[in-house]
Amino acid sequence: MTPDDLRAWQAAMGYAYAQAHAALGVSSSTYANMLAGSKIDRRTALACAALAAGLEPWAPVKP
Repeated sequence: MTPDDLRAWQAAMGYAYAQAHAALGVSSSTYANMLAGSKIDRRTALACAALAAGLEPWAPVKP
């Protein structure tokens, strides 16, 4: 995932800056660093995909 991909995800989700970093569970400064070109880890890319797909956090199925 590139910074441009992250910006596209934010726009597609209709998130303001603060909503985007909160949804990903990262600080404002971490999100800013990702947008500025810092490496975007796989966990963040997967979180973007999960949020875009409307998935909730994983929880075990209770019998």
